Amino acid sequence: MSTPANRRLFKDIKKLQNDPPTSFKVVPNSENMKLWDSLIFGPEDTIWEGGIFRLSLEFTEEYPNKPPEV
Repeated sequence: MSTPANRRLFKDIKKLQNDPPTSFKVVPNSENMKLWDSLIFGPEDTIWEGGIFRLSLEFTEEYPNKPPEV
């Protein structure tokens, strides 16, 4: 079912695929577009350098007006 939230998430995924960031990686769940796994890489020259931080994001039908739960 195509909802405004699903359409926006699809658009966001496409944008991330076409211009991938270097500081983090996002992988949407193949069975549920509203669940994403993310890795954030610690920035150089900070106390977090070399760190890899894993997050799970859960989007609702209110996205993008309401941020995902992390």
